[in-house]
Amino acid sequence: MFKFLLVAVWVSAATLGAVFYSFQTSQAARNATPPPPFFGGLDYVRTQVISVPVVKNGQVDGYFLARLVFTAEPEKLKALSLPADVLLVDELYSYLYANPQIDFTDRNGVDLEALRNGIRDSINERTGEKLVHEVMVEQVDYLSKAEIRDNAIRRRIGPAE
Repeated sequence: MFKFLLVAVWVSAATLGAVFYSFQTSQAARNATPPPPFFGGLDYVRTQVISVPVVKNGQVDGYFLARLVFTAEPEKLKALSLPADVLLVDELYSYLYANPQIDFTDRNGVDLEALRNGIRDSINERTGEKLVHEVMVEQVDYLSKAEIRDNAIRRRIGPAE
């Protein structure tokens, strides 16, 4: 009888210890902050394809095409009085026209990192605070007038002719 009572106390103590341990572990997991997502909880603002005419010597030389993704804090995006993508596209146009030294005709001469940082800094300067944390490039192309003309001719003639 004494052995039976000792086993019952031991089983009860082990069960109570297991329940206490599992409760402590679940509380610690619930109170722990989740690991931050990529860029720490920032929202991503994706633009449509942006087409910016490149003007040289008073004539349109070609078109700069881009699709960009901007990261920003959700609270700051909600506080804007206009849609974020409109502000970002406007600032991209302003940045590209203010920097005519960017030569898209020389594909090797375009410093993509400087372009991304320049766009980010100009947006942050315009808003007066750090709105955009990172600019990511999804697509960048440059089409010259000759390439556009060739594509238009190919479409008119058709593949069968």
